[in-house]
Amino acid sequence: MSEPPLKPVLQKPPGYRDPNLPAAAQSGFRPPPRKPVLPPSFNPRRRNRSFCRVCCCWLCIFVLVLVLLAVIGGLVFYIWFDPKFPVFHIRSFRITRFNVTERPDGTYLDAATTTMLEMKNPNVKITYYYGETEVGVSVGEGGDETPVGTTAVPGFTMWKQSTMSLKVETKVSNTLVGDWVGKRLRSRYRNKILAVNVEARTKVGVSVAGLKVGKVAVTVKCDGITMKELDGGDMPKCVIDMLKW
Repeated sequence: MSEPPLKPVLQKPPGYRDPNLPAAAQSGFRPPPRKPVLPPSFNPRRRNRSFCRVCCCWLCIFVLVLVLLAVIGGLVFYIWFDPKFPVFHIRSFRITRFNVTERPDGTYLDAATTTMLEMKNPNVKITYYYGETEVGVSVGEGGDETPVGTTAVPGFTMWKQSTMSLKVETKVSNTLVGDWVGKRLRSRYRNKILAVNVEARTKVGVSVAGLKVGKVAVTVKCDGITMKELDGGDMPKCVIDMLKW
C-alpha cells in the first residue's frame, strides 16, 4: 500500500511566541549562575584583617611597655644618682693691655685679657669629662660689643665633688673698630664700667659607675659683667645652654 503524502511543515510567523514556554526562555535571556555560599571560615579577606588587627595590638602593647620601662629606668636613675649640672663662675678677670689708637685711616684696638674660670662638679656619683673647649672674650655690649680674642683649652675631666680652674688668655692687635665705638670703649674702660663677656663652647660627657655616656654640645655664657663688679670680688654665675652652638 502506498503511504499517505506528508503534510508540509508550517513556518512560524515572525514574532511568534509559544504560550507553553516561559518568557525568559523565549527572549533568550539566561540568568547568571549563582555563586556558591561559602562558610565564614573560607573568607580570606576577613582572616587577613583580623591578623593585621592582632599584630597592631601587640605592637602597641610592646611600645607601651618599652616607654613604661624607660620612664621607670629614668626615675630610678634620677633617685639613685641625683644628677646635677656643673656650675661655672668667673673667678677673676683682668685686662692687661687696652689701647685705643686713632689714626688717619681709622681707630684701632690693642687688648690683652686674662680670665680665670672656676668650675664645680657637685655630684657625688657622676664624673664629667670635656672635649676641647673654645673660649671667646669680648668687651662692650649691644652695638659696641667688640671681640678681644679666642683661645682653645685641651680636654679635661672633672671628678666627683671637685673644683677646678681654667686660665684663659686672649689678645687682639690692630683691630679696626668704629670711631665712636673706640671712644666709648676707652671711656668705659677708664671708668671701670666696661662690660665683659665670656663664652665657652665645648662638648660634655658623663661617667656613671665606670660607664661613659656620649658627649653633647654645651655653651657657657657669662655676659654683661662690669669690671667694677669683678674688682669688687663678685663671682657671677654663668648660664649653661645645652645643645646650642
